[in-house]
Amino acid sequence: MRLVGSLQLALLLALTSRSAGLDIPLEVEQPPTIVTHTSGPVVALPYDHTVTIRCEARGNPPPEYRWTKDGEDFIPPHVTTNKTHHTDGTFVLHTKDLAHFKGRYQCYASNKLGTAMTEEIELIVTSIPKFPKEAIAPIVVKEGEPITLHCNPPEGVAPRKIYWMTIGLQHIEQDERVSMGIDGNLYFSNALQKDNRPDYCCFASFPRIRTIVQKNALAVVVKSLKPDNESADSSAPAEAPPVRMPGLLLPSGVQTEKVLLKGENLQLECISHGYPTPKIGWMKLGDRLPPRAQLNNFGKMLKISAVEESDGGKYMCTAKNSAGEAVHYFDVIVEEPPKWLTEPPQSQLTVIGSDVHIKCSVSGKPPPDITWRRNGEVFRDDPSSDTRVLDDTVVIHNARPEDSAVYQCEASNSHGSILANINIMIMNITPQILTRDYQEYAVILGGDIIMDCSVFSSPPPSISWTKDGLPDTIEGERAFALQNGSLQISNAEKNDNGKYSCIAYNTEGLSAVSAVLHVKDPTKIINPPQDVQIISGTTAQLMCQAEYDKSLLGTFELVWRKDGKEIPLSSEENSRYFVADGMLHIMNVNLSDQGIYTCIARTSLDEDNATALLTVLDVPDAPQNLEISEIKSPRNVRLSWVPGSDHNSSVTEFIVEYEESQWDPGKWKVLQKVPGNQATAELALHGHLNHQFRVYAVNAVGPGPPSEPTERYRTPPAAPDRNPENIKIQGHHPYQMDISWEPLLPTEHNGPGLEYKVSYRKLGVENNWTDHLVRRHLFVVRNTSAFVPYEIKIQSRNSHGWAPEPKVFTGYSGEDVPTAAPRNVAVEVINTTVLRVSWTPVPPATVRGHLGGYDVQWLRKRSLLNPNKILDECQSLSFPGNRSHAIVSGLQPFSEYRLTVNVFNKKGKGPNSDPATFNTTEGVPEQVPILTASNAQRDSILLVWGPPLEANGILTGYLLQYHLINETTLEAVDSQEINITGADTTQRKLEGLEEGSLYRFRLSACTRAGCGPPLAQESSTVVVAGHNCSHPSPSFIAGNPTHLPLVPALLNISSYVSDTFAKISWTATEEQQDSQVYVAYMNNRDGNWRISEAVNTSQSFHIIDGLKPGAVYTIRLLAKRLFDNASIFEDVIQTQVKGVEGQRSDFSTQGWFIGTMCAVALLTLVALMACFVQKNKSGKYAGTPPPPPLQRQDMFSMEKVKEKEDLHPDVESQGMNDDTFCEYSDSDQKPLKGSSLCSLVGDSVSRDSLVDYADGGEEFDEDGSFIGEYSGPKHRGSVSEPNGPSSVTA
Repeated sequence: MRLVGSLQLALLLALTSRSAGLDIPLEVEQPPTIVTHTSGPVVALPYDHTVTIRCEARGNPPPEYRWTKDGEDFIPPHVTTNKTHHTDGTFVLHTKDLAHFKGRYQCYASNKLGTAMTEEIELIVTSIPKFPKEAIAPIVVKEGEPITLHCNPPEGVAPRKIYWMTIGLQHIEQDERVSMGIDGNLYFSNALQKDNRPDYCCFASFPRIRTIVQKNALAVVVKSLKPDNESADSSAPAEAPPVRMPGLLLPSGVQTEKVLLKGENLQLECISHGYPTPKIGWMKLGDRLPPRAQLNNFGKMLKISAVEESDGGKYMCTAKNSAGEAVHYFDVIVEEPPKWLTEPPQSQLTVIGSDVHIKCSVSGKPPPDITWRRNGEVFRDDPSSDTRVLDDTVVIHNARPEDSAVYQCEASNSHGSILANINIMIMNITPQILTRDYQEYAVILGGDIIMDCSVFSSPPPSISWTKDGLPDTIEGERAFALQNGSLQISNAEKNDNGKYSCIAYNTEGLSAVSAVLHVKDPTKIINPPQDVQIISGTTAQLMCQAEYDKSLLGTFELVWRKDGKEIPLSSEENSRYFVADGMLHIMNVNLSDQGIYTCIARTSLDEDNATALLTVLDVPDAPQNLEISEIKSPRNVRLSWVPGSDHNSSVTEFIVEYEESQWDPGKWKVLQKVPGNQATAELALHGHLNHQFRVYAVNAVGPGPPSEPTERYRTPPAAPDRNPENIKIQGHHPYQMDISWEPLLPTEHNGPGLEYKVSYRKLGVENNWTDHLVRRHLFVVRNTSAFVPYEIKIQSRNSHGWAPEPKVFTGYSGEDVPTAAPRNVAVEVINTTVLRVSWTPVPPATVRGHLGGYDVQWLRKRSLLNPNKILDECQSLSFPGNRSHAIVSGLQPFSEYRLTVNVFNKKGKGPNSDPATFNTTEGVPEQVPILTASNAQRDSILLVWGPPLEANGILTGYLLQYHLINETTLEAVDSQEINITGADTTQRKLEGLEEGSLYRFRLSACTRAGCGPPLAQESSTVVVAGHNCSHPSPSFIAGNPTHLPLVPALLNISSYVSDTFAKISWTATEEQQDSQVYVAYMNNRDGNWRISEAVNTSQSFHIIDGLKPGAVYTIRLLAKRLFDNASIFEDVIQTQVKGVEGQRSDFSTQGWFIGTMCAVALLTLVALMACFVQKNKSGKYAGTPPPPPLQRQDMFSMEKVKEKEDLHPDVESQGMNDDTFCEYSDSDQKPLKGSSLCSLVGDSVSRDSLVDYADGGEEFDEDGSFIGEYSGPKHRGSVSEPNGPSSVTA
């Protein structure tokens, strides 16, 4: 559809009050238009403080106002000058002088283009109505004569209501004879003696001003028709009044003309006089009474509501009695005030030179007279003028701009007038676009949008729309222009974004404005709330997340409604509702929160909503209307109830509780549980109790409140219903039997005098029962044989009878210790630590109780390695049940044992069997406690180890395996095995190794039974790079490979160990003065590592405090605070035992030791001198390490650390003997594993030369440390350590 063309501008007319005007924007000059004014009449009530009369008009220039009152100029009271023009058309009158302003007002609004005026506004000022004060003479009539009591009520604010009452405020009774007319008078068709009264009062009520006024009382005297000589109290019957012809008290005359307006209510009234009281009849001459006709006031008034013109005509009323009749005619004329036939004449905008026709089409009865005004001034037809007045039409020929004005058409008849203001504007003007330029519009994708283009021009313009500066006009099915020039786009798409232009042109010129359209993404709820069931008292959460166009963020809001009403969301702490991250939280949910919740996500352009049902679950309400009824007996009753609300969770069960006032008053106990679909319970009650019942319901939420308790219900006494339960038969002593039971509860006594009859007899021996009556729940049978079976039964009774026959139980008398010992005890040694024991069970009669089982005890007499030391280590195991053999484990190899067996019951153990003596065989040794690799050379490594702590036999030697490792693949490429004979050998120097290669060593101790588990260690041979004092740092520390560039190079590492602390000392090279190390230590018994904070290497020492005396610890120096491949060294130390220091031998006082130390000092001095000479030649310090050997991969290093930790023995866990343990001491300093003596003596000193200073080559190894640290004195199965200094220093 093409959306362009000449769009004729529609002149929209707005009707305000009774004037009509063009809807011309105020930006355009125009004559005044009355927009609102007070419509009359205005009634000023007595209690009104002010009266406001309004008159407002619009125009350009703004209009000025003037008022007239009763046709004369009027200056409102708020104007204090003599000017008759002002800019405010509204004025306020005050009550104090309101009576002076009573009259008819008109408002005139004027500017340079014309004058508009209003209809007349009548101001009515009322006063408080009053009856005049007057003396009214009594009205005297004879019986049968008519009476008229005049009220003459004062005028006042409508509506006005009239009442006739007595002084005592009793209403005067009205009927066909006595009635009140529309005029307020009270009419009597004929007077009777009962009408004699001195207090006829007329009251006038004015509800709008809440006022009632009263006329002075009227007296009526009715003279009797009896002769004067007859007394009033004569018993003669009363004489009736004479018959009187009917006549009309109201209206007077024969005919009345009644004129009323269409739509009003017609009221025709005929009030007659005569005796007997005449009957009134109504008819319409020539027609039937309309269906709307009603007869009121006892038939005296004909009422037709909302009369129409067809209701006009002649009506007749007749008053008729036995004496004749009277008639009256009403000529009813229905008229109407002026009104517009269709609508008031319209204002017009037209071009110069055209003809203007103004038609004022009105109707009314009588026909209205039309008066024409121009700017409020009356004008009439002038044949010589271009403006002609033709009755109800004004014609302007060849209109000119000076013909522009406000024309008034006023139509009036005897019933009122109507007035219209017609703005006539004669002009030619270029189109003026009133819409703002560059107006921005936004629309949701898929929505409709109207872009305004409001234009004023004369003649009317043609309007077209273009987009994005293109010359072509917009056309398409989704876009079309409206009659007022605006552009509507339906079902907007993203490509509708852009700049639009509205172009308006006529014969006088052209104008254009632009508009920008933005198509936004719609708002959509992506995570709507879900139906949810929530327990009362908890927090409900309803999620509502929406997506929307981000450019509308400032206008986006999330609103929640419950059952259509918006939920007030407050940030106050006591608010139960709050929203966070799109989720509505309802705190402390109660039943009132149940309902349908609607989440509304909206922006300034659109909105989306989603609903969810919130169901609140709560405990059930208490049951109601509990009733008790007997079923079979007073102790069998039926309890019924009416369930309460289940609050959206079905009742699963009802709990019936009872309370009794004798034994446990005030305490409610559960009596019975009933399924949730049942509302009755049959209750079996105990006797001799005063019961009270209540019920509560249970659902998935929990138990609800209990019902109100029932009235008390008393049951009669009866015999007990049951016998005691949980009977226990025990023998605490060998020759008696203790019988106990669970007594009946007090509520189960069913009556007074409860007792228990205890009956017993030997099983299978006695036929007669022995009976005893007791009140307690314990009975002891004395002087029985040990462990004899009895039959026992217990029966309840009270003063009303016995309980049912009881069950019979079997029990035994008290046990005694067994009297016999097992025989034929035999031992079969299975291996070094396990054996099989067998025996012949004892006869059952000798057990004298319930057989518990057999105890096996064994005593380790001595170890065959040290037969002179008596151990007497005793252990035992219990084997339950009747058996004849058992397997015993956990024995020590190569030991002598003694074993016995006995039987036991609950009372105790029997005598021991004859002992059996046996020896365990030799076993393989334990793992050697330590293996170190030191003095690594180009082709050799020295291995040093300690003997196993437990040899488990005669030590024959060691098995040494070593493997050449490929450092790339970590696989063994060459393996060798050496059998080392001699139990006393603790070191081995391996030669012929490959230079700079990694080796893995595995060492096992051996006996004749085989070799024990191996201990592994790794080390590398070195690459000799030259001959200077700087010895290369070892590439291993206790089997843990290191990356030398990552760890500090520490020299002279040593330790001093006391009973509770150890001091670790070192020397750092100059390059490593600011490095950091960590000290880690582990108690070998618990296996828990502890790591210190970072220690600066320049500190030269670290103290480990808080150690346990006599404990073995592993210590490490780490370059990082992690157990990784950055270990610098590792060592095993043992703290001293308090009180042992004085027992060690003064090793340092021996002469050979002093000589050895002197020789070492001399060699050290020579070495230092050689280092200084070498330094001066090479310019390097003697202690500087050379480049490290080829490093292994990190993965290999980590794997070796793990293997090292897995294989390292726990010295304390090896079961060290106490006497040996006490000899172990490590109180003096010694070099740690991995340290080198080269830093002291240099390479110029032969490493093998130190051996020459040892005493027989047994106390020192080749790196200067004591072999005795691990080996000790040479005897089987023991480890000891000599005392004395352990480090060699210069």
